[in-house]
Amino acid sequence: MPNIKSARKRMELSRTARSRNREARSRIRTALRRVREASSPDEADERRRAAVALIDRAARRRVIHPNKAGRIKSQLDRLVRARQ
Repeated sequence: MPNIKSARKRMELSRTARSRNREARSRIRTALRRVREASSPDEADERRRAAVALIDRAARRRVIHPNKAGRIKSQLDRLVRARQ
């Protein structure tokens, strides 16, 4: 446990950020699973759009690397196109 006030504050901020980032990554994983489990091509496309919005938001906030965001979106596009 840090004794210096600024170090204590940094620790609390890090804990909050870690929690927020974990939540965002979890939301992305759930959205990706929903796209994969979609029953129809139209539903998959609709869910893909929602997932892409989450991925873009996470990349903009640097929760995930922008290149990883692009890679995931490309994989999603290929998956949805293959279903049609």
